Amino acid sequence: MRALLKALGPGLLFASMAIGTSHLVLSTKAGAQYGWIMVIPILLANLLKYPFFEFGIRYTTVTEKSLVEGYLNLGKTYLWIYAFVTLISTFTILAALYVVTAGLFINLFQITAWPGTVSLYLFLFISLLLIVGKYRFLETSLKAIISILFIALLITTILVLQKGPVSISEGFQRPEIFNEAGILFLIGLVGWMPTAVEASGWVSLWGMENLKTMKEKPTLKIALQEFNVGYILTAVLAVFFMIIGWMTLYGTGTELSGNAVAFAGQLVNLFTVHIGNWAYFFIAVAAFATMFSTCMTAHDAISRVSVDVMQKLFPEKPVFKNKNAFAYTVILMMLVNWMVIMLFSANMADLVGLATFVSFVLAPLLGWMNLKTVMGKDVPMKDRPGNGLRILTYCGMVFLSLFALYYCWMLLV
Repeated sequence: MRALLKALGPGLLFASMAIGTSHLVLSTKAGAQYGWIMVIPILLANLLKYPFFEFGIRYTTVTEKSLVEGYLNLGKTYLWIYAFVTLISTFTILAALYVVTAGLFINLFQITAWPGTVSLYLFLFISLLLIVGKYRFLETSLKAIISILFIALLITTILVLQKGPVSISEGFQRPEIFNEAGILFLIGLVGWMPTAVEASGWVSLWGMENLKTMKEKPTLKIALQEFNVGYILTAVLAVFFMIIGWMTLYGTGTELSGNAVAFAGQLVNLFTVHIGNWAYFFIAVAAFATMFSTCMTAHDAISRVSVDVMQKLFPEKPVFKNKNAFAYTVILMMLVNWMVIMLFSANMADLVGLATFVSFVLAPLLGWMNLKTVMGKDVPMKDRPGNGLRILTYCGMVFLSLFALYYCWMLLV
């Protein structure tokens, strides 16, 4: 147990990064629109995507190399594919996360400010934390944030269950899951639950940083147990959000906003009506902690993986090996994404749509790359995934491929 507690890090960072809009918005909407039945796709997505993320920790713990280096060992073409996905994420995901978080802060705490200004303050504050505190501060602070988030959500979920479900509106008809609108919603939910597959590379780099801070290298068993704690927590909190949406909104006929910030405002207001105004604090803290921690971990991860990708693609360039390369990249990500917010705020949905398309289409290929890497010659036979995990991996690849093909078909028709 003591060894497990010392190894805590990458799994909690994964949980913090994953518990963002996929949970706050998509999981809650799933319960609100379709009821308890949506626990099935939520748990199924978490189960079938598990191997792809687990391989990141497995490969790094055994080889002490990043998954990015593993892609390079497969061939430079595979690294360029991952670099392309990372580039799309660089110009879209961070900007979208910070805008949503800024709008959520304004909405929850009733302040008068422009989201662009608040997002700039968030960028500056989080960038400072990442540059000064580095990985150890990120890990330590997120342990506190995740604890607050879990407690706030647990209290909220218990209160909602004690209160019981809202009354079903007269004439309410349960929406179809397997029509066009339902399938598109399922694609979004499954695609981003618990997060996009390319985040496996982020987990791997957090594993690298965690190894550097430890006096004694953890065993593969301990490293995987630590990751599993974070992964299970991610799935449990997704179910919490789904239950909250189901118990407070399902059957009311409430028109749910497609805007994440507006939806969060609706959610908090409905909670206070359903539970009482005194519960506002727990709900507001849970919602904001969810998005703030996601911003911090995503900013760190995209900066870290961008440096690693550039180092592997251009090893002869000394600029990427500079000891301050991570700090410079954090600042660059801040400037680039704030410019994206300023210039493309009206088209942010289109930019996120592009990121979603690239992520969905390439997810099965990235999953295969992860499997190929962890089955490579630099991983001893005893440390490679067993037959059960490999079968689950192939099931996940088929699962993601079918969703990707259907998603492409929906866009073309």
